[in-house]
Amino acid sequence: MTDFTPEQEGDDELYEHYSFTAVKGQQPLRIDKYLMNFIENATRNKIQAAAKSGNIYVNDVPVKSNYKVKPTDVIRVLFEHPPYENLLTPENIPLNIVYEDDDLLVVNKEAGMVVHPGHGNYSGTLINALIYHFDNLPNNSSNRPGLVHRIDKDTSGLLVVAKNEEAMTHLAKQFFDKTSEREYVAIVWGNMEEEEGTIEGNIGRHPKNRLQNTVFFGEDEDKGKPAVTHYKVMERLGYVTLVSCKLETGRTHQIRVHMKHIGHTLFNDERYGGERILKGTTFTKYKQFVDNCFKVLPRQALHAKTLGFVHPKTGKFMSFDTEIPQDMQLCIEKWQHYVKHQDM
Repeated sequence: MTDFTPEQEGDDELYEHYSFTAVKGQQPLRIDKYLMNFIENATRNKIQAAAKSGNIYVNDVPVKSNYKVKPTDVIRVLFEHPPYENLLTPENIPLNIVYEDDDLLVVNKEAGMVVHPGHGNYSGTLINALIYHFDNLPNNSSNRPGLVHRIDKDTSGLLVVAKNEEAMTHLAKQFFDKTSEREYVAIVWGNMEEEEGTIEGNIGRHPKNRLQNTVFFGEDEDKGKPAVTHYKVMERLGYVTLVSCKLETGRTHQIRVHMKHIGHTLFNDERYGGERILKGTTFTKYKQFVDNCFKVLPRQALHAKTLGFVHPKTGKFMSFDTEIPQDMQLCIEKWQHYVKHQDM
């Protein structure tokens, strides 16, 4: 998502909502199909309606929805209104606050709550709740009030929020300098070979699917941003493994991307293919068992369990820990029961 910048066209003011540049190896593809791979929650009908209204531009020329995207085309989607995520509305949404003082608060976010507004999620976010409950929260570098870091919509767990400029600067520096401590618990597909290990690999946007990130290696290893994840096996559960992951860096989807990269996609992670049966038998009974696990845990199996940082005012190290949420705990218990009653 780009920052919106007004463009003049006659008397109308247009705002840029999206901007993409087609890769050099881009095969000819209708622009409505192309944009469906790049814009979250977009339907083909909506894209075709935008093209019909003259809102989709290629190389600064409006195009119809049957335009074929070519290598290095610059594609922009412009509308007469600013992106909705720039129009923040306070909302009375309850927050699970595990700690609060004059400088900061620590929130235990439930799965399903988006951290900040974005395409398709303009209300009901953590930020909508924060600006209702707290006045004068400081903006971060992306103009998002109070946010020091973020976790994905369907990841549950701990976030620290700054209540003043000094706390924002101090906490943001700790995350940048990698001195904050974060441990996640995840269920991943497959029985991990090693008891513990470290995954290193630059992470960036997938060149063909903008909704995913990927690890760049080989000739492309200089692309993306450096990312380091340390993992340790907590419990082996047959065709899945319960792991603890400690982040050294904080890239978007880092654990989800790194785990997929080493062949252990997160359980029920739909965006990265974990909602399919990736390990196990061909028995119908097993398929029913896994489907039941998916119903119990209808999201990726990832929880931000612990969070540690130095308090910006007192200089003391603070550490917070949470219980694994019920949906994930029930899924773990199902796998424990399955292993106990199978000859594997």
